[in-house]
Amino acid sequence: MSLAIVHSRAQEGVAAPAVTVEVHLSGGLPGTSIVGLPETAVKEARDRVRVAIQNAQLEYPSRRVTVSLAPADLPKDGGRFDLPIALGILAACGYLPKDALTPYEFVGELALSGELRAVTGVLPAALKALRAGRTLIVPRDNGAEAALASNAATHSASSLLEVCAFLRGAAPLTSTAAPVVAEQSRAEIERGELDLAEVRGQPQARRALEIAAAGGHHLLFVGPPGAGKTMLASRLPGILPPLTEAEALEAAAVRSVAGCGIDFHRWKMRPFRAPHHTASAVALVGGGSLPRPGEISLAHRGVLFLDELPEFDRRVLEVLREPLESGHIAISRAARQAEFPAAFQLVAAMNPCPCGYAGDPSGRCNCTPDAVRRYRARISGPLLDRIDLQILVPRVALAELGDNTAPGESSACVRARVIAAQARQNLRAEKSNARLGNREVLRDCALKAADRALLERALDKLGMSARAYHRILRVARTIADMDSSDGVRTAHLMEAIQYRRALGSS
Repeated sequence: MSLAIVHSRAQEGVAAPAVTVEVHLSGGLPGTSIVGLPETAVKEARDRVRVAIQNAQLEYPSRRVTVSLAPADLPKDGGRFDLPIALGILAACGYLPKDALTPYEFVGELALSGELRAVTGVLPAALKALRAGRTLIVPRDNGAEAALASNAATHSASSLLEVCAFLRGAAPLTSTAAPVVAEQSRAEIERGELDLAEVRGQPQARRALEIAAAGGHHLLFVGPPGAGKTMLASRLPGILPPLTEAEALEAAAVRSVAGCGIDFHRWKMRPFRAPHHTASAVALVGGGSLPRPGEISLAHRGVLFLDELPEFDRRVLEVLREPLESGHIAISRAARQAEFPAAFQLVAAMNPCPCGYAGDPSGRCNCTPDAVRRYRARISGPLLDRIDLQILVPRVALAELGDNTAPGESSACVRARVIAAQARQNLRAEKSNARLGNREVLRDCALKAADRALLERALDKLGMSARAYHRILRVARTIADMDSSDGVRTAHLMEAIQYRRALGSS
């Protein structure tokens, strides 16, 4: 029977659904047809595959070739199916043993010369192939990325002929092991990171930054130009603990799908994304006719920094509201749907008014109350309500900037305390305090009657919402964890309340 079956993987968000490539040869006029909801790039594979096979000095069958990509209702795009289609055709005409294809999955684009070109989304495909009990064979340039899926070596090839020789048992393929970053190299990279010790003054902002890191809370800095808001925000990744193996794979999978490449020397280091305020909603959350991840997904398990927050289009900022709480983003189009992870930590910075100097002791601000109100209204109340910590960052005195006394604590010292606080959270709830559900908040953030009355009076006086009630409790729980306290005390609660007042009530 002139039928061959080859296993491959499509790309749908960060998922990699299985695709069965079925190739059938029959009588009739010579020609090739591809069915199974192929996009334009997949339809063009018939020409690339035919020429690649011929340039590899192999015979393309002079028969009717039908290629079916199953399941038929799953859209297929890109050149990733070139290699499995070519192998299916060669197996159907008897050049390759059909049984040799069964233990493997294949993705790769073919050049007209028969060389293999890299494709995106290889890491998710390798992870799914591993779970399915099959080995993924990829282009050489994707080999190191695919090898991250497991500790075992993976197979990669530079041409169609190399893959054919391997399947015929004539020659082995080069085994590619996952890159290993030496601890010395990682230590050198960490030493080159921005250090919190470089920040002069700002004790409250430094404290808030540590609380945010310890509990995974979102953070807003409000202050005049040059106060150090960006300097503080850029040092947050340095006080966060390293990514676990699973988290690093999640973050790398998003970069693989986005085609951004993976920096193996920064493996397990938190991503830090800082899009410009002219970014569109699609650039921020992802989208397009073929959905691709945006900045919030590229910041998965890391930090998303939005500088000059009011300068972002308000409609762009509003799309952040759901991902801030859910930790993922679902993108729906007429013919395509995709879901991307977006468990990021938001750090934003803004001036208190259009000129930037409202409340400054110098009295330089000439903004009218209406101008200040309009400026702050660019950020909606519901979005502001989702930011746990809102901190005023005053201008640092010049004498303090030139002070030659010993610098503040280094990022390494603060990171040690953050790791200890997170360990207590994981032991108690297996998640960060910022991710606690309402029932878990009631369980883990229980207050005494007097403290509950204090919080209710504060909420009433400041006009805060029910969401703010639970967020204050989560921050108070984080402060208690940093204090190695089993319960939330009055001092922890009062400190958490004051971190909601940078822009007044919310």
